[in-house]
Amino acid sequence: MISDVRMPHMDGLELLQRARQLAPQTPVVLLTAYATVENAVEAMRFGAKDYLLKPFTSIQLIGAVERHVAKIQEHSAQSSIIGSCKQMSDLMARARQAAESDATILIQAESGTGKELLARYIHTNSPRSAGPFVAVNCAAMPETLLESELFGHEKGAFSGAVAAKPGKFELANGGTILLDEISEMLPLLQAKLLRVLQEREIDRVGAVRAIPIDVRVISTTNRRLADMLNSGSFRSDLYYRLNVVPLSIPPLRERKEDIPVLVQHFCDKYSRDLKCEFAPETLELLGRYDWPGNIRELENVIHRTLVMNRKEVIHPVDLFLEREGGHGNGATIRSLHEMEKKMILSTLEETGDNRTKAAAILGVSVRTLRNKLKEYAGE
Repeated sequence: MISDVRMPHMDGLELLQRARQLAPQTPVVLLTAYATVENAVEAMRFGAKDYLLKPFTSIQLIGAVERHVAKIQEHSAQSSIIGSCKQMSDLMARARQAAESDATILIQAESGTGKELLARYIHTNSPRSAGPFVAVNCAAMPETLLESELFGHEKGAFSGAVAAKPGKFELANGGTILLDEISEMLPLLQAKLLRVLQEREIDRVGAVRAIPIDVRVISTTNRRLADMLNSGSFRSDLYYRLNVVPLSIPPLRERKEDIPVLVQHFCDKYSRDLKCEFAPETLELLGRYDWPGNIRELENVIHRTLVMNRKEVIHPVDLFLEREGGHGNGATIRSLHEMEKKMILSTLEETGDNRTKAAAILGVSVRTLRNKLKEYAGE
C-alpha cells in the first residue's frame, strides 16, 4: 500500500494503523513533503516499511515497491521452518511457548542452521507480530558505526552527522529487534546494551535525554557465549540478561531424517516451472554426508544442480558439483564426488561391468556413464 501522510478526513498514520489491523503483513510505503525524525519514528513504530520524502523520482518509488515485493516472495518461500524430526518438533514447541512472552531469547547454533528464520518465526507468532521486525548484524560494521546504528544520533554528534537519525531500537519500537552475531559486539557496546535492557530506554549519540522504548530482543550467535565468559570477552551480566530463554538449533548432521523434505522444499523453490524429484539413491547419497555448512550448504548444492540440469528425476550422477579450487566448499564437493564415484563403481561391480545394465540401475544414459568413467580415469 502506498499512501500520502497529509490527507483530508484521515491522515496517513491513521490509515496505516487501520490497514495494519485488517492486513498486518501488507507492506506500507508512506510519502510526505513534511518529514521529521519524530514522524519517521512514529511511522516505523506503527509498521510502515518505507518513508519517502517528496520530491522523489519514479525510480525511487518503483525501487521501494520492488524491494518489498521481493521480501514478500522471499517470506512466502521461507514462511515455515522445515523439519519433522523429534529435535525440531521439540524446538518449535519451545519457540512457540517463548513467543507468547516478552522475555529475551538467545539462539545459539552453527552457521547455516536458520537462526534468523527461527527469530522471525518467534516474532510472527508473538503478540508483537503486527509491529516491526528489525535485524542488525553486529559483525558487519565497526564499533563506532554500530553504536549509531543501534541507538541513533543527534545532528552534529560527530563529523558527517548532518541530521538526526533514529537507531534500530527506535525503529523496532513495539516489535522485535534481532541482534545477529551478538558475540562480536565489543565490551563498550555490551555495557550500553546492558543498560538498554535494564532501563528500557536508549541514548542517542550526542543526546541530552533518554528515549523510552518497548522492544523485544532476540540475539543469535554461532559461538558458545558461556565459553567467552571465562576469557572475559563477553560480560556475564549481559549474558544472563540475553539468555532468559535459550534455544539451540541442531546441525543438519544430527537431523538427517529431514534431508528428503528439505531437498523437496528447495526443489519446489528453484524449479517452479518444472516438477522434479530426487531419486532415492540420490537422497541416500546426500544423507551420507555430514554437511558442515548445514542447510545453507545443502541449499547451495540443490540450487546449483537444478540450474545445471533440466530433468524430472535427479540421479546421483546429475549432482552438479564444483571441483576443488572452485568457489564452493572444497571439502563438501570432494566428499560428495567421492561418494558418487563409489556408488557408480560398486554398481558396475554388481552388474559384472555391464555398462548398459549399470546405467539403467543408475537412471542415466550409457553415454553419461562412459563420460563419468573417463573423468574418474583422469583423476
